[in-house]
Amino acid sequence: MNYWPLLGIAVVVVGFALRLNPVLVVVSAGIVSAMAAGMSLPDLLALLGESFVSNRALLLFCFTLPTIGLLERAGLREHALAWIARLRGVTMVRLLIIYLAVRQGLSMVGLIDIAGHAQTVRPLLAPMAESAAEKTHGELDRAQTQRVHALAAATDNVGRFFGEDVFIAFGAVLLIQGFFAQHGISLTPIQIALWAAPTALAAFVIHAVRIAVFQRRLPRNVQEAPHAAD
Repeated sequence: MNYWPLLGIAVVVVGFALRLNPVLVVVSAGIVSAMAAGMSLPDLLALLGESFVSNRALLLFCFTLPTIGLLERAGLREHALAWIARLRGVTMVRLLIIYLAVRQGLSMVGLIDIAGHAQTVRPLLAPMAESAAEKTHGELDRAQTQRVHALAAATDNVGRFFGEDVFIAFGAVLLIQGFFAQHGISLTPIQIALWAAPTALAAFVIHAVRIAVFQRRLPRNVQEAPHAAD
């Protein structure tokens, strides 16, 4: 057995220990392992190209992160807070329920990655929900702010998770179909999607109630925060 290709692991360890660029470290490790395994340069380039094409969705997500970072550095969160503060009639309940409806509706038609924690929750939804809560209940302490942010993230999760199963071309629907087929139950993707619709509706109602209950408890928690500090 040829152990020389394992040199790529050493390159990864040393590169990360020296805090070098992760992409450069991983690509260098791949080149070292390929050369140690006796792979020719054309085969190596073909492998790199095939890996790039097969993982282009992941690479697109990775490109999103620095873009969001630049927007946050330019004051995106602060602008979102100020915008919500200027709007009348906007409450945290209305904001999150509207987002839940939009997120779930888009997931039902296959637009799953159009929103998410990195794209919308952290830079937009969380600060907007925080601003809307402070408009109604006054300034929040750190613990309450974190709970509002967590609720915003949970809203995104519920909208996507229970909406995507209604889309017949989603991988999980095919996985469910295969599972039932192994147990002698023949179902079409459209049947699974139709049965997922009532579950999505129930999840929407339940989470909307959770949001409303959270906001009703929030004033008491905010008022009790100074006493808890004493």
